[in-house]
Amino acid sequence: MTEPARTAALIPAQPGPAALAVPAATMEFTEAWLANRRFSDHTRAAYRRDVAGFLAWAAAAGLDPLHVNFLHVNAYARDLEATADPRTGRILSQATVARKLSALHSFFDFLAKLGALQNNPVAAADRPSVNRDHSGTVGLTPAEVRALLAETASARGAVGARNHALMVLLADLGLRVSEVVNLDLDDLGVERGHRTVRFTAKGAKLRRRVLTPGCAEAVDAWLALRGSKPGPLFATETGSRLDRHAVFRLLRRYAKNAGISSWEHLSPHSLRHAFATTARAEGVPLEDVQDAMGHADPRTTRRYDRDRHNLDRDPAYTVWAARVR
Repeated sequence: MTEPARTAALIPAQPGPAALAVPAATMEFTEAWLANRRFSDHTRAAYRRDVAGFLAWAAAAGLDPLHVNFLHVNAYARDLEATADPRTGRILSQATVARKLSALHSFFDFLAKLGALQNNPVAAADRPSVNRDHSGTVGLTPAEVRALLAETASARGAVGARNHALMVLLADLGLRVSEVVNLDLDDLGVERGHRTVRFTAKGAKLRRRVLTPGCAEAVDAWLALRGSKPGPLFATETGSRLDRHAVFRLLRRYAKNAGISSWEHLSPHSLRHAFATTARAEGVPLEDVQDAMGHADPRTTRRYDRDRHNLDRDPAYTVWAARVR
C-alpha cells in the first residue's frame, strides 16, 4: 500500500450525492473550471498541474475526489509539506503549498456550485499560514540591475538586441515575464505623445504602460533587426514565441556573466521586485507603484519593496525635521 493510501485509509470517506454518476479522478471537470475563470495562460497551466497533482494523490489513495472531506485535504497538505520540488530538490515552501490548496479550493468551490458535491472540503482544511509581508524571491540592487543591463547591452547580433530589449522591458516597467513573452508587435503604440505597450495582465486585465526613453531605444534597436512582420514581439530564431523558461535561463546567464553573486537564484520576478524597491526608494507614492504593477492590494506592493524596513526611511526623521523648522 502506498503512503497516501495508508494515510487516507485511516480517514472515513465523506458520502457524496448518490444520484451523481460521474467518473472519478477525471480532468474534464478541471478543464470546465479553468474555462470558467479569467486566468492568464500561466496561472491556468499552474492550476491545472495543482489539481492534477491532487487527483493523482487521490487515485493512489483509492479515493473518489468527489467524496473527500477536509481530513483528506489535510492529509494531502501534510504530504505536500514533506515533498521535494523535482526542479530544486528543496522541500516545497509553505507559500507553494498554500497556492496549491488555493487552487483546490477554487476547483471544489466550482464543483459545489454545480451541485457535484455538497460542501467544499478545502474550506475547513488546515491550510498553512503564509507571511504576507515576506517574499521568497531573490531581489536585485540598483547596481546589480545596471550591471545586468550593461551585460545584455554588450550582446551582439539580432539575438543580443532581442535579449537586451526584453530585459529592459522587465527592468524598466516591472512587468511579469508572462506579460512580456506574450507581447505581439501590434501591442506597441503611441498615446498622447507617449510610447506605450499594451498587455494582458493577471486576471485577464488589459493594461497599458509607457516605454521609458531607454526602453524605447532598446525596443527600436531590436525592431530594426526584427522587421515589421506581424507576430510575437520576442521570438526564437525559428520564429516561435520565446517562452518564460528561456527567459529564466537568459537572465541567469547574463547575471552570471555580470558577476552577480546570486545569479543561480534569480528569476525574472527579481527584476519586478527591483522595480518596486527602486520606485519607492526614489519617493514614488505607494499607490502609484501599486497601479503600475497592477496589484489589487497595496500589501502586495509593500511586500515587493525590499527597502521598506530601511531606517533611513523612518518617518520619525520627517516628523522631527518638521518640528524643529
